[in-house]
Amino acid sequence: MSVGLVGCTSDGDPQEGSSKAAVIPEGDLADKSGTLTPSNPTTLTTWITSAQQAPAPDNKITKLLKDQLGVTLKYEIVTPDNVDQKIGVMLAGGEYPDLVGTTDLKLRLLEGGALLRLDDMLDTGDYPNLAEYVKDDIKKMSYSGDEVDPGLYIFPNYNRFYGEPTGGTYYGPAFWIQKRVLEDAGYPDLSTMTLDRYFQLIADYKAKHPQTDGAPTVGFEVLASTGREWGMTNPPALLSGSPNNGGVIVDDKNHASIYADKDVAKDFYKVLNEQYDAGLVDRESFTLTYDQYTAKLATGAVLGMHDQGWDFQTATQSLQSAGKDEYTYVPLMPVYDGKKPWYADRPVMNTNQGFGVSVSSKQPEKALKFLDVMMSEPWQKALSWGVEGEDYQVGDDGMFTRTDQQRINYKDITWRASNRLDALLDVLPKHNGQFSDGNAFSPDDQPAEFFATLTDYDRNVMEKYGKKTWLEFMNPQPENPKYYPAWNIGLSDDANQVNQQLTDANVQNLPKIIAGDPADFDASWKAYVDAIHKIDVKVYEDAVNAGIKDRLANW
Repeated sequence: MSVGLVGCTSDGDPQEGSSKAAVIPEGDLADKSGTLTPSNPTTLTTWITSAQQAPAPDNKITKLLKDQLGVTLKYEIVTPDNVDQKIGVMLAGGEYPDLVGTTDLKLRLLEGGALLRLDDMLDTGDYPNLAEYVKDDIKKMSYSGDEVDPGLYIFPNYNRFYGEPTGGTYYGPAFWIQKRVLEDAGYPDLSTMTLDRYFQLIADYKAKHPQTDGAPTVGFEVLASTGREWGMTNPPALLSGSPNNGGVIVDDKNHASIYADKDVAKDFYKVLNEQYDAGLVDRESFTLTYDQYTAKLATGAVLGMHDQGWDFQTATQSLQSAGKDEYTYVPLMPVYDGKKPWYADRPVMNTNQGFGVSVSSKQPEKALKFLDVMMSEPWQKALSWGVEGEDYQVGDDGMFTRTDQQRINYKDITWRASNRLDALLDVLPKHNGQFSDGNAFSPDDQPAEFFATLTDYDRNVMEKYGKKTWLEFMNPQPENPKYYPAWNIGLSDDANQVNQQLTDANVQNLPKIIAGDPADFDASWKAYVDAIHKIDVKVYEDAVNAGIKDRLANW
């Protein structure tokens, strides 16, 4: 693979595209259609937006591409912070590489006319792997704006799932609890979790251990800092069995309404008010900045909080680096009586980010066939797991495993440059979830492999609960509702203004309600609800419902 600056599509060598009979190599990695073969070499110019590194000249997957498909990729890798200028230059020139890998949320290359509409080519049946990839979600993946003809231009690079989602770490919303609390309680049953049980576990531990490494033990932290106030405002929906739709709950008829002024919220904040009065909620909660919040978690003194897993990863990594696994967290899912937890959802597809074929490519069929072949299971395994026998083994049960050395290699950046095509895979469409043989898309998602990388302490916690990953502590993820999630629906200026007014009402009132005298709770709650009802909430709800209706019709 040659790495260099590419300004336009490759015209190809004279012998490329000749009528020479195709010789198809044996094996699963060959293109059985004969479009891409070593007997008729192909050079594809490729532009990629990625923070991943370029491959080394001796890269073994590069060699596989050439040996099995006759494909040489010449590509330019542009880091996200340089992409604005590069897009402008390309659009001004009007000449593009064969394959364009973009993560531009502003859709400038698509709307600027750089990409080929691919619907008719897919309809030929010549690209079966890509047709399978888009068949259930083509409306969601397709462009529906006014700048160019509606249709499919880009194959999304992440979160189109095959089989069940898998993964080792859970990054979504939960009521988190330190592992030492569970250990001290004898690893209690975590099913049918309620708020009362959750806070009782914390209260019992804090009573026994009022100090942590010389500092006061904190029972429960509330994240209320500006921009992340959802740590304080989202729990009522999750406790009600709703997935994370942001500021609204969407009912069975796909109608959205706010829940901030409803009893599901009142019941939660009443419990928090009681726990604050009992000394479990941190007195500093409402004055902490986000940095101070994560720094406090990193001390190990905080027994629990509601948050999304990705939001406190720096604290988790700090505790892990210090060898304090007992101070890291397990996700729990309390719900109200009669409700079923829906905390874990399926990651949302990266629509309009991924690979397309350029309008100036002189070999669009070969470019699209390359994407199609890369989506085959054998190539997806080669790109993600590597080469069987070198990078992983296949057990008698058909499951992929690695040796300790292979796991070390996988994390080594220098090794990856010669053994992985990270930048290419970053933007390629992927077989996220599971392969047809039950193996996970990547080693990081394979439960047994993830388990093998854990510390002895974490392995013991897992074994006590019969789990292999932290994701297994959560609810099985059902298919996302067709419109999901409501929080990323585009809003008008008026609706955004109302949404901001609701946020302001939350930030101004909820800390006072939580930290107030329990005797004043009802009066404080009424004042909060009155403040919400002075806001034209219907403007916001109508905008969200219009967005849901549009997605149901067009996705």
